[in-house]
Amino acid sequence: MMKKIDIKIVNSSFLKDESLVPKYSTSGSAGLDLRAAISKKKKIFGNRTFLIPTGISIHIKNKSLAAIIVPRSGLGHNHGIILGNSLGLIDSDYQGEIMISLWNRSDQEYFLNPGMRIAQIVFLKIAQVKFNIVKNFFHKSTRGKKGFGHTGVK
Repeated sequence: MMKKIDIKIVNSSFLKDESLVPKYSTSGSAGLDLRAAISKKKKIFGNRTFLIPTGISIHIKNKSLAAIIVPRSGLGHNHGIILGNSLGLIDSDYQGEIMISLWNRSDQEYFLNPGMRIAQIVFLKIAQVKFNIVKNFFHKSTRGKKGFGHTGVK
């Protein structure tokens, strides 16, 4: 069963109808496309970050869900346009406008067009935990005391 998430259009001049509301591109898509809610073409200078509005806000409400904002692979690979913070996290109680931090990691300028797909939003199940402080772990790991990167690269 598909979960329902409340969405509010916060920039009605950009989203005049539902055609630009996030949607899945294919039946197998994991992420919904987020678009640039800008009124005119915007120059994204090389080696700089920019905060781009999406024109929408959401309210997940359900504490067992959260959303992450992930980059679009084609923008990153072909043009160097990735997220300024690697990925974004939207908690279940956040209700502000979704803003996308874009980083042009190349030295070439890039132009965003109004309504352009700039990122994706993916919803994930979340388990909140409570830490239990212990002196030792009851079960020993097969890793032993080896830590980060101990298995090598082969």
